[in-house]
Amino acid sequence: MRERRLMNQINVVPYIDVMLVLLVIFMVTAPMIQTGSVELPSVGKASQTPVEPLYIVVKADGSVAFRDAAQEPVPMALEAVVAQLQQMQQDNPARAVLIAGDRDARYDAVLNVMSELQKKGVDKIGLLVQRGEREPTAKR
Repeated sequence: MRERRLMNQINVVPYIDVMLVLLVIFMVTAPMIQTGSVELPSVGKASQTPVEPLYIVVKADGSVAFRDAAQEPVPMALEAVVAQLQQMQQDNPARAVLIAGDRDARYDAVLNVMSELQKKGVDKIGLLVQRGEREPTAKR
């Protein structure tokens, strides 16, 4: 009986068969794939300048002041501030309202202002915060 010798070559024929089958599958399916379209924004929409928000300042004693853009805060009653905001937002509904609460103001005073604005239909309300100073890092 003859001894069998070990074959020390790799048979690549099955790998070539698999690659050809994959190639045929990709060639058949590639024309069937539908391409998507991306709708890019037009220049007219991108060039709109953002509208300056309106400010309500809640002081430490609970009093309320109204400030528009570059003006100084004008002390007013809360009802008068809300009425003025409603009138200003009728002209431009995209204009946001920012509430700036004093550091020592009570939380319920700020919450009361937000509640009154929401009752009267003012939608875009935000809180104005001031970024704190970083604490110095320890040197090694």
